[in-house]
Amino acid sequence: MNIGEASKASGVSTKMIRYYEQIGLIAPAHRSEAQYRTYEDTDIHTLRFVRRARDLGFSVEQMKTLLALWHDRARASGDVKAIALEHIAELDRKAAAIAAMTATLRHLASNCHGDGRPDCPILDDFADAPPESDLPEVSARFGRANIG
Repeated sequence: MNIGEASKASGVSTKMIRYYEQIGLIAPAHRSEAQYRTYEDTDIHTLRFVRRARDLGFSVEQMKTLLALWHDRARASGDVKAIALEHIAELDRKAAAIAAMTATLRHLASNCHGDGRPDCPILDDFADAPPESDLPEVSARFGRANIG
């Protein structure tokens, strides 16, 4: 099947399929005599695996590791579980950071009159924030620097 059909069958956009191939996450597609990419059922299965891992928030590096483990029939399931547990901890940190940001913004918004007056505690807080914020940092994916 061609890249458009592979995209539909896997749920991964053609742009992302090309990107994943370019960065080496997936093997280069076979090429027809006319140099069009062609995909087999096993390629679709791999793309679905990648899509599911991406949907769960795994990084490209984590997906590379998971793909390698998936293809290694001699792997220990504990290796996979360790990656999943590490990712859960990372997601928990991000969720806590987002909850803290939400609470702060909710508090600021509740103290803003939201009328025609120019006074705005939200903007005042932004302007008066010290260099080190009291909020936990969230990854660039959520608009802030990485969580350590």
